[in-house]
Amino acid sequence: MCEGYRWCLPPTREPAYGRMYDAQTGSRFTRAANSEFAFAALPMNRLLSSSSALLWGLQFAFLSPVLALLLVSLFDATPADVGWVLALYNASGFVAALLIPGWADRNGDYLRPMLVCAVLTVALAGALAMTTSLPIAVIALMVLGGPAGVGSTLLFAELRHSGARTSEVMNTRAVVSFAWVAGPPVATFVMGTLGDRSIIPLLAVVGILNVVTTLLLMRRRRSASTERVELGGDEPQEESIGRMGVAAVFTAFVLLQATNAAVMAIMVLYVTAVLGLPVVWGGITLGVAALAEIPALWLMGRFSHRFSLHSLIISGCLAGVLYYVALIFIRDPITLLVAQPLNAWFFAVTAGIGMTLFQQIIPRPGLATGLFMNTRRIGAIVAGPIIAVAGIGGLGYSAVCALCAIITIVAVAILMVAQSAVRRTRAGSRTVGT
Repeated sequence: MCEGYRWCLPPTREPAYGRMYDAQTGSRFTRAANSEFAFAALPMNRLLSSSSALLWGLQFAFLSPVLALLLVSLFDATPADVGWVLALYNASGFVAALLIPGWADRNGDYLRPMLVCAVLTVALAGALAMTTSLPIAVIALMVLGGPAGVGSTLLFAELRHSGARTSEVMNTRAVVSFAWVAGPPVATFVMGTLGDRSIIPLLAVVGILNVVTTLLLMRRRRSASTERVELGGDEPQEESIGRMGVAAVFTAFVLLQATNAAVMAIMVLYVTAVLGLPVVWGGITLGVAALAEIPALWLMGRFSHRFSLHSLIISGCLAGVLYYVALIFIRDPITLLVAQPLNAWFFAVTAGIGMTLFQQIIPRPGLATGLFMNTRRIGAIVAGPIIAVAGIGGLGYSAVCALCAIITIVAVAILMVAQSAVRRTRAGSRTVGT
């Protein structure tokens, strides 16, 4: 399945009209430079894409942080129930993130399934509003909620398919981060003011708005008359990394996502147990980190025109290692807040540059984005054993930070080995050619 996957690590000056992938023929093509409908020349497309990213981000930001609370307060779930329900819900999302984008790749259409995901969001809200039965709620979350969560994956696949450049993808990802900054406070405020069930109509509104924006994107796409031009010899060549190379990159990003998820999960406990500060400092720290992610993603997008993805990934991982090591020695809240830009830069690599890398080494945009999104899900699972280290012999949460630094270094080593394999393949091809 992964034969022929390409790794475009060197920086490229892609034309303003971008590059596209033909799902039927497997070939790359560009939109004509003089096409007035090119993605980069369509402010309306960028506005619609940003609006869609905001809405998909809000959908996750409204539901994910409060889902456990909803299960307990509305459906009388026990703590054990919450555990297995969330496991089934995430498993459904994992499978859907592979199957639905795969179908979209085969058909070369990412907007129609994205519309279905938006409709499923509305259906999920309706199902949760009309029932008080936990089994029915579980079925709704698995059948409707899991596939509905693939909408953002399809949005980024559509961006890649339609010729959006790395900077445009990163800017759109920054909008999703903004949604995560604003979403949870809004959700908790609404629930605290109007009751726990009030978040369900709000979720339905977001779903309806997603339907509207997706329909507008589809209308815009139909009206855009594009001209396909086969890539010529001046286009930068891509190098195949094969199955093992893709597996190596996937493993490395699972490890990077795991360290990020682990440290985020323990931050409140770290603040109270290690620094001896009130719980509120944990929330402040996470809030500062989330705010810093937005400019970090934007800067990553800008730097992608000047530096290779490999260089940016190394810089982000170096920032991650420095951040985790700093957490071992930090003893006051101000220094903790000052260190958050390091955390944000690392996140910009794992959440932003990582996605563009997957989209470059895997020619099918849907599968590429779906696999990348699943690195976060698997990373969250791997984070569990990492956090458990804190309880071994009273090592504490500083040991978790040290382990995260080591794991990040291991992930960088895996990526460097993969890049070295690409260089050897390139050198061997040149030798054979001569």
